[in-house]
Amino acid sequence: MFLILLQYIRPLTAIEHYLDAHKAFLDKYYQSGKFILSGRRKPRSGGLILCKASSRKEVEQIIAEDPFDKFQLALYEIIEFEPTTYVNELQTYFN
Repeated sequence: MFLILLQYIRPLTAIEHYLDAHKAFLDKYYQSGKFILSGRRKPRSGGLILCKASSRKEVEQIIAEDPFDKFQLALYEIIEFEPTTYVNELQTYFN
């Protein structure tokens, strides 16, 4: 399991310009079962994505498709972790 932290490095006007394309990117990976949740940071300085992937390399390949990466709008931090405790409703995501 991976937590992807995004940090915007361009003004919000640039982020807003590519937001629809970013949402399409997110939708693609929700449909594939790779993304579990995502959201904006507060204050709005970036976002986060919880990703179910087999390797860090796979996560990097996924990120490379994000318009925020393609147009150098954000920096990405990838944190790999092993879920050990969670609510029962999430069990199917972690097996």
